[in-house]
Amino acid sequence: MISQAEENYLKALFHLTNETEEKVEAGTNELAFYLEVKPATVNDMLKKLKEKELVSYKKYGKIMLTQQGREYAVEVVRKHRLWETFLYEKLEFSWDEVHEVAEQLEHIKSKKLVEQLDRFLGFPKIDPHGDPIPNSKGEIKYLKRKTLTDIPVGAVCKLVAVKDSSASFLQYAVQIGLGLSSKIKIISRQEFDGSVEIEIDNKRSTVSQKFAENLFVL
Repeated sequence: MISQAEENYLKALFHLTNETEEKVEAGTNELAFYLEVKPATVNDMLKKLKEKELVSYKKYGKIMLTQQGREYAVEVVRKHRLWETFLYEKLEFSWDEVHEVAEQLEHIKSKKLVEQLDRFLGFPKIDPHGDPIPNSKGEIKYLKRKTLTDIPVGAVCKLVAVKDSSASFLQYAVQIGLGLSSKIKIISRQEFDGSVEIEIDNKRSTVSQKFAENLFVL
């Protein structure tokens, strides 16, 4: 049995590494920054996770999830994204409200509840933020996608997911008319700071490079 704190660390490592095919390891400082804790706190937890054979790392070296660690992490991610979908589709939570509540619900241990939830929802493939939901076997189907910063001026693309699921980010996205499947036209891009002028439903807005980097599009 692993604790909620240990699950949170495994999930964070999954997001920093196994979430992409290009990267399979993370650094201590990177993990500390992601979790908003001190590097010393991370080192203490890594020792526990290593003893349980959930991570592989050497002091001051890179961190990798073991196969068992990844399985635990995927299970937590699966529960989190299923609960987000349930809250959004069945309880009418907005997409900026579901993340915080799902953070609490993802630690429920009942496997039967999770499988029944998946069935009740009709085995959804993506959550309200466009992220893929792992199936009962832990398999994840990733879509090849770009960020808005990769799209040339004049082109039109479709929003398929967001990288940042914080309430402030999602509320701003709604404020300028963005939602999943929104069509976005790139009007112009400033060379100086990378800010982008975009058009959504005939309404123009200028967004920062940081904001654009958090939008996944096709």
